[in-house]
Amino acid sequence: MTLWTFYLALLGTASIAAFRREANKTSSLKFDFFLSIITWVGLFGYVTNIQMLNSTFWKLAFVIILVWDILFTLFYPTDEEVPIWARSIGLIFLFPLYLGLYRYAFE
Repeated sequence: MTLWTFYLALLGTASIAAFRREANKTSSLKFDFFLSIITWVGLFGYVTNIQMLNSTFWKLAFVIILVWDILFTLFYPTDEEVPIWARSIGLIFLFPLYLGLYRYAFE
């Protein structure tokens, strides 16, 4: 099992857990989960070296998802006050996802 496969499984598990806990609260959270599914599929395609859809879709998806994740992570209101530096840690965890999606789209 490669590190990419392990990361893919970890990300999928975390996404399902977050959906069960949060997704029914707002339409923004539902949209975020929808985008998470797309990124997971893209990372799956990269890890398994299977071409799904075309590179134009993944290029557009990469840009939209990266912008969404940054804005959503840093500015989405939460129940408790969380400093921006603490929210940014979540983006660091997602860096391999963005890297894999970028490679899948642009290489």
